[in-house]
Amino acid sequence: MSTQIILPRMLEIGAGVSHKIGVIVKEMNCWRPLIVTDKIMQELGYVERIQDELKAMNISSDVFDDTIPEPTTRSIQAGVKLAESGEYDVIIGLGGGSPIDSAKAISILGKFGGQMRDYKFPRIVNERGLPIIAIPTTAGTGSEATRVTVITDDSNDEKMLCVGIGFLPTVAVVDYELTLSVPPRTTADTGIDALTHALEAYVSKKANAYSDIQAVAAMKLLAPNLRRVFNNGKDREAREAMMLGSTLAGIAFSNASVALVHGMSRPIGALYHVPHGLSNAMLLPAVTEYSIPAAEQRYADAARVMGIAQASDTNIKANQKLMDELFAINRELEVPTPAGFGISRTRFFENLNVKAQQALASGSPANNPRVPDADAIIEIYKQLW
Repeated sequence: MSTQIILPRMLEIGAGVSHKIGVIVKEMNCWRPLIVTDKIMQELGYVERIQDELKAMNISSDVFDDTIPEPTTRSIQAGVKLAESGEYDVIIGLGGGSPIDSAKAISILGKFGGQMRDYKFPRIVNERGLPIIAIPTTAGTGSEATRVTVITDDSNDEKMLCVGIGFLPTVAVVDYELTLSVPPRTTADTGIDALTHALEAYVSKKANAYSDIQAVAAMKLLAPNLRRVFNNGKDREAREAMMLGSTLAGIAFSNASVALVHGMSRPIGALYHVPHGLSNAMLLPAVTEYSIPAAEQRYADAARVMGIAQASDTNIKANQKLMDELFAINRELEVPTPAGFGISRTRFFENLNVKAQQALASGSPANNPRVPDADAIIEIYKQLW
């Protein structure tokens, strides 16, 4: 049996590599970029910096900076119209996962038209939109290296998973120095997101030898450094490790798929506007506890790779240490329960069946070592409260 591995055409990784953006655009034979970003990137001066680097190569660019956290079909529409009306030959996605996911959607819709729902899984989108250069500024989503985007449908609050080579960036520019300004809460949420990507890729039913190598390397980088960057955002060594770990985790899950945590996380984000990494963090301990019986060896090996368990520990002991650590991380990183986040108890429980059906429809739970039905998913949601 063969495994198809999909990667960006080029990965530029290292301190300060974002300064090479003008050279990169020119090497792609592109001259008219549209920068897709958000207001925070404008305030931090990152957009101006990118534009200055482009100007130095005589490249003129325009900016769409109205992306929002957890992008929706409405939030990207103005960007789509801009892409349709301009003579752009490349899109630069600058920011966290939301601007990069928005850039991916704008790339496809701006070239081929239609509605985002037309491109929702199980459709596999292999059409090539406008080429994308992804410049992440958080260590979390790994979106710079994945063939996935997630856009919420405003009409029904469904987070739509969209998959295919068409959403894969052509170039990923991974500069950890851009993460030095990220505040602790976002650092925690995106960091747990990256760790979840690596762990789920490793235990996924679609895991393969290649994705395992990336997932293991990512877990080794992420697990020891997550607390460090939360407690000291200026720790450059830890920031660099988290950034590389995030990209490797993105490569891992893009080539193996995520599982139940992500399937259950998307409805929480869509219905209650919980940041994606934070909803993953809420779910990770409970879903892991549910899943361990079907993959004891895999989870135990993950615990050993992360430095949580010793090589001499039995699988049972290693998995208990893994569970203890996941709960401990959530306590230290101040991950709230749904109630602590401010979600109405009535609304949370009224929507249990909707959340379960949306989770199953995403396809991700089918990749889990222990595949749940709707009733099992509902019980896990209840545990979170």
